[in-house]
Amino acid sequence: MLSDKEKKEMLEDGRNHRRRRAFDHGRLIRDAISLDEYLSFLDDLQKIFSPFKISMHRTITKLNKL
Repeated sequence: MLSDKEKKEMLEDGRNHRRRRAFDHGRLIRDAISLDEYLSFLDDLQKIFSPFKISMHRTITKLNKL
C-alpha cells in the first residue's frame, strides 16, 4: 500500500509535463526492444538480484479461465 507521501509524489508526476514526456519516451523505447535484448536485460537483472527462485510446487486454483 502506498503512503500518503508516495501518493502525493505520483500525483505530482502525473501533473508534470516533463515527467510525463519522460515516461512516454521510456514506453516508446520499451516497445522498440527486441526479444533478444529483453532476454539479455532479464539475465542482467539476475546478476544484480541473484537468480530467480523457481517453484516446483503445483499451483492450486479454484477458478481457471483461458
